[in-house]
Amino acid sequence: MTSDTPCSAHTVTIIGGGPAGLMAAEVVSQAGFRVDLYDAMPSVGRKFLLAGVGGMNITHSEAYPAFVSRYAERAPHVAPLLRGFGAQALCEWIHGLGIETFVGSSGRVFPTDMKAAPLLRAWLKRLRDAGVVIHTRHRWLGWNPDHSLRIAHPEGELAVDCAATLLALGGASWARLGSDGGWLPLLEQHGVQVAALEAANCGFEVSAWSELLGSKFAGAPLKNVAIGLQGHTLRLGECVITQSGVEGSLIYALSAQIRQAINQQGWATLDIDLLPGKSLADVHKALSKPRGSRSMSKHLHSQLGIDGVKAALLRELAPAEAFADPALLSNAIKRLPLTLIKPRPLDEAISTAGGVTFEAMDERLMLKALPGVFCAGEMLDWEAPTGGYLLTACFASGRAAGLGMLQWLRTGSAA
Repeated sequence: MTSDTPCSAHTVTIIGGGPAGLMAAEVVSQAGFRVDLYDAMPSVGRKFLLAGVGGMNITHSEAYPAFVSRYAERAPHVAPLLRGFGAQALCEWIHGLGIETFVGSSGRVFPTDMKAAPLLRAWLKRLRDAGVVIHTRHRWLGWNPDHSLRIAHPEGELAVDCAATLLALGGASWARLGSDGGWLPLLEQHGVQVAALEAANCGFEVSAWSELLGSKFAGAPLKNVAIGLQGHTLRLGECVITQSGVEGSLIYALSAQIRQAINQQGWATLDIDLLPGKSLADVHKALSKPRGSRSMSKHLHSQLGIDGVKAALLRELAPAEAFADPALLSNAIKRLPLTLIKPRPLDEAISTAGGVTFEAMDERLMLKALPGVFCAGEMLDWEAPTGGYLLTACFASGRAAGLGMLQWLRTGSAA
């Protein structure tokens, strides 16, 4: 094993090459400090690039009050980060890299070419021009007894001693891209308060689908529906039937509520409105029309346009007696109960909840238990739905941590 100490009192070490780490590197390097960035993977920004497959949704254009509300109970902690670097500032920063953006019909913001790679290339060039040194295939292992950083690489191990450290190691989803949550016990050992990592923006499982639904309709989109946790307001959107349950944008938007219900009682029941454009009275009126010799399936199709996956789901979840009673069937169509029992595995999730709590850090995102060590990005205990909110908070927290590091470097003391 080799040992080296490549840092100095004027050097900052950043662990993790995702958006949060790269943004902090930009802030600190532009202030004239040397930055060494270490990432365990062969290249940086891997999850960022994969998130851009099919269209790089960078942020959202909705008004600030609605935007910040997407972070739910952590909104008060995320709000200061967004005030410092919100959606508009992020767009202007992207434009400064020579990448234009546009707002889609849903309010989501995308690069004009819909790709992440050109943005990342331009950004890495800016960082290298600013003197940031990027070390790939270098994995952080914790601290040595003398408080230097342990970093393993293909030829051995480094002991890195520097003025300030940022940990931007992501959550625990998509481990193959570098975010495996291995940092959590390392921080716990040093007295850092952390919340358990859980799947967010993920699919959920039912106890079991019938053979027909699971084999014939797995992968089928359930479009133009409204879904909500039982007893709560329903949201419009779409989701996808899977072999084990449901997933997709509408489920992701509700994933925090679903997960909390499962944690509390062992299950979560959703209400599904298969025809949100029609009132219960309209549905009942249509179903009450004589169907003659037609089957109920044909009656549903001709009167209400219910067929395919919607018809199959109705058959799956509605009580058998409902198909002989227009009132019961109308209620089932407008409030079809679906019980979910657990989330899909953590590594399949788009993002994770849990991580380093805001209570464990000061306002600069520095760990109270480890002065000079900062945290940013998805490893913080916040979550948000897809739609650009995840990336925006990662960028914003990276910038805030970078500014916090500069304050620490210049004062060497608490604010």
